[in-house]
Amino acid sequence: MREAEETVCRTAGPPALEVAARSHVGHLRTRNEDRWLCRPELGLFAVADGMGGLLRGELASRRLIEALTSLPSGLVGRDLEAAVEQAIARVHRDLREELVSFGPSGSTIVVLLLEPRRFRVLWAGDSRCGRLRAGRLEWLTTDHNLAAALVRRGELEDEEARCHPLASRLTRAVGVEEELLLDELAGRALPGDMFILCSDGLTGELRDAEILAALAAPRTEEAADGLLERVLAGTARDNVTFVLVRVAAEGEGGAAAG
Repeated sequence: MREAEETVCRTAGPPALEVAARSHVGHLRTRNEDRWLCRPELGLFAVADGMGGLLRGELASRRLIEALTSLPSGLVGRDLEAAVEQAIARVHRDLREELVSFGPSGSTIVVLLLEPRRFRVLWAGDSRCGRLRAGRLEWLTTDHNLAAALVRRGELEDEEARCHPLASRLTRAVGVEEELLLDELAGRALPGDMFILCSDGLTGELRDAEILAALAAPRTEEAADGLLERVLAGTARDNVTFVLVRVAAEGEGGAAAG
């Protein structure tokens, strides 16, 4: 088994968050084009998956995460949201401007902005954000690919679509189309919620029941270890990356990093 790129967030961050992340190249790929971000001090988390069919996918995902990493500390609320959108838009614009000289480059992106009682998700592509609440796993985002269109028409179930040949045909990503379109959603964040951001190397490999079983571990670090073990026990044909963010339940104490 190829050794994991150990990517564990051990920052103090806000006192109510428990965070862990993992990234692995998988069994078949020679390089990892996934990138991830944990900035608990901002409540900012992200996963980007460079598009393997494009020569510069690794560059695109890296630039996205670097742009978000460079955002100043102290941003909150609408200011943080606007800064995140502007950072992604700048990367998109730069990639488009380099198209003629250097060739195509693109990446998916999924961003979680987490406040004590509220969350917001931005995304383009098939990297996902899900939420575990009261023992139930719910995918909050919808994939931007041709297989997802079959799900919307009722021709496929979501788990079937994730393994369908059309799942690799993205309809949206950063740096690809002339106009960048980000989907977004917002909702309440409750004590005990666990959010998961992931590349399609996770959802294309494991069924929801397997993901849910791993996330049920009592500690976030244990959940992350169990989730990666399950992926690597299979074919792991793609890079796999995920970030777990757990909101402390009522009565739990100070900051934990897993």
